[in-house]
Amino acid sequence: MKTTAITGKLSVTKVMFKVMLGLVPGIIAYVYYFGPAILVSLAIASLTALLAEIFLLLIRRKPVWPFASDLSALLTAWLLALSMPPLSPWWLTAMATLFAIVIAKHIFGGLGYNPFNPAMAGFAAALIAYPSPMSHWSPPNEIASTRVEFRDQLNHIFPEFANKRFVIDAESMATPLDTLKVHISTKEKIDDFSYMPIFGKLAGKGTEMIALAYLLGGLFLWQQRLITWHLPVAFLATMAGLAEIFHLIDPTKHASAIFHLFGGATMLGAFFIITDPVSAATTPRGKLIFAAGAALLTFVIRVFGGYPDGVAFAVLFMNMCAPLIDAYTIPPVFGRKPKKSTAKAAP
Repeated sequence: MKTTAITGKLSVTKVMFKVMLGLVPGIIAYVYYFGPAILVSLAIASLTALLAEIFLLLIRRKPVWPFASDLSALLTAWLLALSMPPLSPWWLTAMATLFAIVIAKHIFGGLGYNPFNPAMAGFAAALIAYPSPMSHWSPPNEIASTRVEFRDQLNHIFPEFANKRFVIDAESMATPLDTLKVHISTKEKIDDFSYMPIFGKLAGKGTEMIALAYLLGGLFLWQQRLITWHLPVAFLATMAGLAEIFHLIDPTKHASAIFHLFGGATMLGAFFIITDPVSAATTPRGKLIFAAGAALLTFVIRVFGGYPDGVAFAVLFMNMCAPLIDAYTIPPVFGRKPKKSTAKAAP
């Protein structure tokens, strides 16, 4: 089977470009359901990432153009911006991006040496430092009482330059995962998750269609052989299995597998986050273990933790385990039998 090399500037650039191309369907769906504010956040994150990348390369006395043009910083910026609330203030998006590029990437040596996923590290830092603005999610256009104009969205992203502070209706609306978390913590029974206006047929109005768009982009990455099936399939299968078990035990308290698959950052995480070849496990068996562990932690945080979604924290934890997972799942050399342990059994 022909494989795609990711060594060398040209091949890295092509890989990053195709991954960014796979994100385009999700971005289009994002704009349709939540408005064009996400494009502004993408621009802020991209500009911040490029400036930080160039500055760090100059300080480290590395050639600027070969590294700054490989699109790795831009991909990190896109993944981070798509993970954050679309109306995040500009300074929060910039701060999270700076953390991702400076701390999570370059402090460890740059691309190929970072043990943690930079985008998820930046997201986690923003969530821990500024939990209030990170919980302000605007409602989808379908259920908002009034359609939010682009000018009003800009006033939220750049409040310092606005004549007055516009208050968008239901700006801090609870997401479907937020609502699920509240019902679990209060032990309130839900006969039908779809009765609430924020829920769609699968998970949430707008959210589920964005998830389907990420699924389409992920299949494109698999078709291009940029990723293998191990990570996304193991992640989605583990998430679905756990959710369905809990749903069968108590369907009035726990949402179904479909809800968890198409709600939150599940699809984005399955195809674009855990598939990072630098910070994830690399052996075939290791990928299955890595993805299953990430899904397990994500589900535990969603159901029992303090945050509605747990993809970022789950990925960062499994990043720490990736070297150990790879060490114990290295396949034997072709033509040789695996060595048997010489340790004697205890009496």
